Amino acid sequence: MLCKIDNYLRVLYRLSGYTAAFFLILVALFILTGIASRIFGFYIRGLAEYSGYSMAASSFLALAYTFGEKSHIRITLFLEKSKKNIRRILELWCLLIATFFSGFLFYYFIKMLIISIKFGERSEGADEILIWIPQLSVAIGSTIFFICVVHNFILLIFKKNKL
Repeated sequence: MLCKIDNYLRVLYRLSGYTAAFFLILVALFILTGIASRIFGFYIRGLAEYSGYSMAASSFLALAYTFGEKSHIRITLFLEKSKKNIRRILELWCLLIATFFSGFLFYYFIKMLIISIKFGERSEGADEILIWIPQLSVAIGSTIFFICVVHNFILLIFKKNKL
């Protein structure tokens, strides 16, 4: 049962990474369209804002994938020099702190999303899009990241001998 959950979560992280890559491609398309529109003398409203929204979506949706693939910046130089038992305690402590801060991030992005929906906030850009639409991807990305950190924390707790 736990292996199935582990596999499903890894698939979720991979899908989140693919979605982040899609939004990164959108950033490139919006920027290239903006450049082309200036060259050919026409203007498309909101391209800069949509590029920014896509960049935020890409950044937050990639968090869980990169953390799961151990691609985040880690302090391994310090951990590699410590003894195995102390290293395990240090890694547990680091993941506990990461769990706290990612949970804090998750909570406040969800809260921000709910407030934006409740008050019907709009962006200040030329397009005046409902701001909860781009905030949704940030909230989803932070939620998946929190799940990923908790997942890795639980895996490290149940790992007895290996690190």
